[in-house]
Amino acid sequence: MAASRRPSMGDVAARAGVSYQTVSRVLNEPHIVRPETRTRVLAAIAELGYTRNRAARALKTSRSSLIGVLTDGSSLFGPAETTAAVESAAREAGYSVLLASMPGGGTAAHSPGDPARSPAGSAHSPGGSARGAGASRQAVGASAQSVGAELLGSGVDGILVVAAHEDMAPAVEAVAGAVPVVAISARSALQSGTEVVGIDQGQGAREVIAHLQRTGVRSIMHLAGPTNWFDARARRTGFEQALQEQGLDGEVVGPGDWTPRSGYELTREVLRGGRPEALFAANDMMAIGVLHALHEAGLRVPEDVAVVGFDNTLGAEFLLPALTTVAQPFSEVGRAALRHLVELMSDGPEPIAEVPPLLPRLVARRSTRPERTH
Repeated sequence: MAASRRPSMGDVAARAGVSYQTVSRVLNEPHIVRPETRTRVLAAIAELGYTRNRAARALKTSRSSLIGVLTDGSSLFGPAETTAAVESAAREAGYSVLLASMPGGGTAAHSPGDPARSPAGSAHSPGGSARGAGASRQAVGASAQSVGAELLGSGVDGILVVAAHEDMAPAVEAVAGAVPVVAISARSALQSGTEVVGIDQGQGAREVIAHLQRTGVRSIMHLAGPTNWFDARARRTGFEQALQEQGLDGEVVGPGDWTPRSGYELTREVLRGGRPEALFAANDMMAIGVLHALHEAGLRVPEDVAVVGFDNTLGAEFLLPALTTVAQPFSEVGRAALRHLVELMSDGPEPIAEVPPLLPRLVARRSTRPERTH
């Protein structure tokens, strides 16, 4: 018995009552198709079980329908959520994703040669640190070149880089210019010819300080994140700007390394110099360590010391007390970056507008006092 014929784009067009060209647009440039038409075509695709022959399409159009996604392999909450959203949005837009990770990129918060690896901020010997940092940068650069060449050799139509820290900058440099590239980053510019989509980390920090000021706090300590992470730098800058704007006292301690252990050790260091009114940790994981150190010292949260984190990590509301934090639109930024990359890959004549930074949102819970109403 002869095998049944594979459904074609013509079959989809007939089922949906549209033209062949409309089906092609839904598959390749869905953003230019009216939503009701797109829904009808996608329903016909699902009913018929139509799948595209990507090899044939690549020969015909010189496009692969592949998007490269380059990450550091981090399992941290934010980068992992963003990467998952990118993959989902790419499939919805009709693209397959080729995921590549920088070797060893997600194993530590600091570069191997970073003198700020110690949670308390103690430096290594200057000579050894400089030599180590130089060797590290060379190794990272070589790795970036290799991974970038692998992605480009696979024929991707564009590349999205989750560039959370300095070690990813060579990766952006390695692929910039060859195909459209969009970086998801808190840094506004990474490489000429590269578009950046990100979240306004500084605004998140400013919201934290404004909230604490409205609860009556006058002095705040910021437990900073690792110095080579763009998010940590932006949060620290936002913290310092907000102190000046609000006329509050404050100090930065650290850096930490995103882990509960570093939050715990930094808090113990702070407490040796006295009791602060509030502690603003660079992320929720560090805030977990803060809460433990305060409990160990017999201090009540928020009555004795208010605590704020950042990220709104899964489970933050179940800590004791429930953690006040900053919710980041991780999924939204991944989808926005993917949409922007698809626009850059299109042949449209219109210039592509920059994507404004997405805004985070303060989530007030029990680890800070209620805001005053007057």
